[in-house]
Amino acid sequence: MIRVSRNQIARAFCAAPAAPAGGAWFAGGRGCGFLAAIPFALCTSAAAGSEPVAVPSGQPVTLSEVLLDDAPGQTWARFRFVAPEIARETGTVSYEAAAPDMDHLCKTLVLPYLAEHGLEPARVVISLSDRVLPFGAQDPAATQFFEAYRLENASCMWEAF
Repeated sequence: MIRVSRNQIARAFCAAPAAPAGGAWFAGGRGCGFLAAIPFALCTSAAAGSEPVAVPSGQPVTLSEVLLDDAPGQTWARFRFVAPEIARETGTVSYEAAAPDMDHLCKTLVLPYLAEHGLEPARVVISLSDRVLPFGAQDPAATQFFEAYRLENASCMWEAF
């Protein structure tokens, strides 16, 4: 766990609070809130209603949160997006169509975000989920796509899992 004195608060357009590694403890559960309650409280409602980000597939994609995680032994920045069109039952966007969306999000949203907040993570993980899910939660009905990137020469280099 990251000590409170070392935490950096990271936000994208006041819509994506960052939590310390593994999330902050709040009211007996994990989530973004307790360690920096005031900044998170100000941005929680903005995250839920943030504007969709334009992506190549044309699907509506919204940023739900940004997490800083040092559990893998190095700092990873996790950018979590909601993309309802990837749902198995009702969606119209396949993984093949969504993969370029994640590349685009890394280049156009993640790189400027990291530069603005002075963050230099070892890896960036972009996830798309058809619904809002707490970080680490399991939901067999949910559809999620993940891609990992390393940052090199101010660009996103895809990393196979």
